[in-house]
Amino acid sequence: MAKHRRFSDKPKDKPSSHQTPDILESDPNAETVQDFSATSQKTSKDFKSIILSGTKYAYIIGAVALLSGIFTPLTIGAEIEAVIVGMLSIFLGLAGGIIIFLGIKTQKYTTIMICGGLAMMIGSLILIYQSTNHPLIN
Repeated sequence: MAKHRRFSDKPKDKPSSHQTPDILESDPNAETVQDFSATSQKTSKDFKSIILSGTKYAYIIGAVALLSGIFTPLTIGAEIEAVIVGMLSIFLGLAGGIIIFLGIKTQKYTTIMICGGLAMMIGSLILIYQSTNHPLIN
């Protein structure tokens, strides 16, 4: 059996990003653990990354507002209150989808976030049927 040098035994005077770590001697029955978290290890964010993350949610909210019929009162003369209730119910479903996505990406509170997102989407469905005068719950 060949003796391999551990990664921590290397001199730390010149860090090189293009070198790969040496092979470590390990137990063949040991499990490999990988980190699939979407969050980075850095805690500080610069201004550009905050702006970029905010704009993707602004695009989603704008698309949902257009798809939910924000121009309906202008075209067919519907009541503005019904359009606002419809938009809010679709935004509730959108928020549920975002919560499910974030629940899948994070490792803490995954089950709670997924169940909460599904509950928000079901609530959105109930509100949509309620606004069309075909209630699911009598």
